[in-house]
Amino acid sequence: MTARSQKTMFRHAGLGIVLAAATMLGACARQGDLTSSQAPVDVRQRHPIVLRDAPRSLDVFVGRSGGGLDARQAEDVADFAQEYRRSGKGGLVAQVPMGTRREMAAHDTLNGIRAALSRGGVPGTALSVRTYPVADPGLASPIRLTFASLQAGLPHDCGQWPADTGVSSMKEGMTNEPYWNFGCASQATLAAQVADPIDLVRSRSEGRPDIAKRMGAIAKIRDGKDPSTQYRQETPQINSSVGGR
Repeated sequence: MTARSQKTMFRHAGLGIVLAAATMLGACARQGDLTSSQAPVDVRQRHPIVLRDAPRSLDVFVGRSGGGLDARQAEDVADFAQEYRRSGKGGLVAQVPMGTRREMAAHDTLNGIRAALSRGGVPGTALSVRTYPVADPGLASPIRLTFASLQAGLPHDCGQWPADTGVSSMKEGMTNEPYWNFGCASQATLAAQVADPIDLVRSRSEGRPDIAKRMGAIAKIRDGKDPSTQYRQETPQINSSVGGR
């Protein structure tokens, strides 16, 4: 073997060692990138919507002595009663303020609440009355109605910024990941807009089909007609002669 051949062999061997080392370093770098993320990138995983039993309350302000509820508060209590019948768990609690000079008015307001609940379909046995001390008698102290229900929400509050959104950290700035608070408000709004939280877990069963509409569509198909619905919109005509006078 000549000296030139030995140099070529050593050159190829050195190049192979360098390529192998670069491959190993690249694999370590990729593994470090995968394990360096402290939180999931997906919004649904970082800000998941969870279901939990939480209190739902309604403040009924104390009216005048010898009177019941006004029309607005009577309607609010009746709607609250229907919501309790639909999604309430356990009993309904009324917290009455104590230590004020309007205890007689609070008693009359409580009787009006009982009447409004009865109109909403909630029996008087479902309501338990408790008292709470008033810290400042000069402020309005309402009667608070509370019951527990299944609600959808986030397991944490939005508006948290654990890291700088700028380029203060080169390590975090090069990851090209969304900031931690991204999507939190959208998830919280979606959870608040859902009427029945169970809809987030499973779908509802199908309702009864419209047999008349189905048979009509089948008859059109058999006759070779278009079974789709045709919507007609009539555009009102504007009399232009009125404005010219």
